[in-house]
Amino acid sequence: MTRRSGTITIVDYGVGNLRSLIRAFEHFGADVTISEDPNELAKSAAIVLPGDGAFKAGVDGLKSRDLTRAVKDVAVSKRPVLGICLGAQILMSAGFEFGNYKGLNLIPGRVLKFPNSGEKIPHIGWNNLIQPTGKSWDNTILTGVKPASLVYFIHSYKMEPKNKKDILANTIYGGLTFASVVANGNIYGCQFHPEKSGETGLVIINNFIDLVYK
Repeated sequence: MTRRSGTITIVDYGVGNLRSLIRAFEHFGADVTISEDPNELAKSAAIVLPGDGAFKAGVDGLKSRDLTRAVKDVAVSKRPVLGICLGAQILMSAGFEFGNYKGLNLIPGRVLKFPNSGEKIPHIGWNNLIQPTGKSWDNTILTGVKPASLVYFIHSYKMEPKNKKDILANTIYGGLTFASVVANGNIYGCQFHPEKSGETGLVIINNFIDLVYK
C-alpha cells in the first residue's frame, strides 16, 4: 500500500513496548520511525506517544530527553498527535498517580485512580467502546468503528477531560463510565492499546494514518 510522504514518529521516551506498535503502522505502508530526538519530532508529519506505566515516569521521560516542547510544538502546528494508554494520559493537564504532576495540558483535564467498585484494578482485558449521544465518529480515528466494538485495556487510572466535548468514546467498568478515547482537534488519545486490539485496533491505526496523509 503506497502512502504519501511524511514520517510518523513514535516517540521513545523510555516507556512501553514500541515494536508491536511500529509493526502495526508498517502493516499499512506508513513511513514510520522511532525516535527520542526532538529535532526528528520537529520534522515529523505526525507523532505517536505510546506507553505503559506511571504518569510521573512518562512526563519525566519526556523532560529528560528535552521532548516536552517538541511534542507541544507538533500539536500546536496542527499536525496529528496520538497518545496511547500512558501516552494518552500525559496529554491531560495533570495526573494524580502517587502525587500531583503536571501533564502536557494539550487536552484539559485530570488523570485519576479508578474508585473502589469491587472490580479488580487494574482494568485488564477486552471492553466495549460506547459512542456518546450526539457525538459523530466520522472523520476521526473512530471512522468506521462500530459502537460496542471491543478493544484491549490495561490501566489503573482514568482520564477525566474538563470538557465533555473532548470525549470521543466511553467505556464502562465496575459500573463507572470513563473516557476511553479523547480528542481535541488534531490531538487524540486512546486509553486502550490499538496495536493489541485486533481488527478494531487496526482500523483505528489506519484512520490515524489517513488523517496524517489526507
